[in-house]
Amino acid sequence: MDTYDILKRALDIAVALVLTVVFMPFWVLVPILIYLDSGTPLLFGHTRVGKDGKDFKLYKFRSMIQDADIILHRQDKALLEKFKKNDWKIKNDPRITRLGKVLRSLTIDEFPQLYNVLKGEMSMVGPRAYVRKELLEQSMRYPETKPYIPLILSVKPGITGPWQTGGRNEVPFRVRAKMDAEYAQKRSLLNDLLILLKTPQAMLSKW
Repeated sequence: MDTYDILKRALDIAVALVLTVVFMPFWVLVPILIYLDSGTPLLFGHTRVGKDGKDFKLYKFRSMIQDADIILHRQDKALLEKFKKNDWKIKNDPRITRLGKVLRSLTIDEFPQLYNVLKGEMSMVGPRAYVRKELLEQSMRYPETKPYIPLILSVKPGITGPWQTGGRNEVPFRVRAKMDAEYAQKRSLLNDLLILLKTPQAMLSKW
């Protein structure tokens, strides 16, 4: 572990702890609102690919209807086709709950990932935490992105990152992968701090 990794881990722990305390009211209020809006479960856990290609469970406040992933991949072929054609995103996704739209627009659904950061599975700043199948299918669809994948997986994924602060969902995969790879290649604590400072504005940009 080099100096950058040590400082980055210290920054991750410090920022995650501070945000956990600052957002304390959300840890109480949001689960209650989710329960009143659409019942349980309150959290959503999803397997993602982390550093060195290792799988981990990423946590979010649930913003979709129950069994949303099953509905997408097993029951609604038209929606799945639309999902894949639009770079694994769906504008006005019908599976998102009323409350979920608000949570997502303010990025509040991402708050439980602070736990992933404290566990050391994620960083505050890094590439997107991709689904393994997404990386495989998108790199086949965009062959020019294949060299970027090893670079992306050489660092921990982040809660925020270069594409989240530079366009969010509007950034297509071929551009997003390049941005993530360039971030991993540069490895700069100053760049991490700049992205963190840009994140609040990005969180509010869709509200």
